[in-house]
Amino acid sequence: MYPLLVNIKINDKIYVRDPRKTNLGRKIIEHSVLLIDELGLEQFTFKKLGASIGSTEGSIYRYFENKHKLFVYLLNWYWEWMIVRIDLNTLNITDPNQKLKIIIDVIADTAIRNTEIEFVNEEILHRIVVTEGAKGYHHKLVDEDNEEQFFHSYKRLCERIVNVIIEIQPQFRYAKSMASMLVESANNNIYFAQHLPRLSDLSKGEYLQDHLKQMLYFFALQLLRNPSTNVLSTMSKEEWKTYDSFY
Repeated sequence: MYPLLVNIKINDKIYVRDPRKTNLGRKIIEHSVLLIDELGLEQFTFKKLGASIGSTEGSIYRYFENKHKLFVYLLNWYWEWMIVRIDLNTLNITDPNQKLKIIIDVIADTAIRNTEIEFVNEEILHRIVVTEGAKGYHHKLVDEDNEEQFFHSYKRLCERIVNVIIEIQPQFRYAKSMASMLVESANNNIYFAQHLPRLSDLSKGEYLQDHLKQMLYFFALQLLRNPSTNVLSTMSKEEWKTYDSFY
């Protein structure tokens, strides 16, 4: 892995005004990451953000309609950053197993910063996604957000993973589920290890991310290489009916 010089593309329906185009907008993004990390999403408000950047609450509304959309903006930034890292680090890799290992390295660890964009700390943003990320799409209005393609970046990220899974095992039946499972499991196991240790076999500490990568890679390869899962993935509809009735 190496430093990256990239730009991040964000769905323009999420914001009122592109925050990257002004000094104030960039301060809004920079300090929202720091403040959500410090306070948590529930305690984070535009009033507190305004005080943090030396501006008014109203000035923030000129960029984002509400706190939820600002948070979704940050999630999209994170997902796009992961896509960029996956694309660049797998660019000249032909072995799909090596591609999968690189992908797992990326989803487990975002310590590498975007050296071109200084106002977003991706390492802190990763910490926010681990602790708060699911709140961006586990809510009552998720279908409306989805219609606006607020989660298009997340879907593109999972699509990258699906493509590699299919390279390894073209007949694997659950490629989409495995892709999203790897991303969600990475975040959940970090969170569990740090806060609910009886829900994970991992332990918080210096080697947490290394052990997480090993675990995810083990799960993925066991599913993709296990003969029984391959048999299930190639079953006909009639065979599946028999299998379902048996179990």
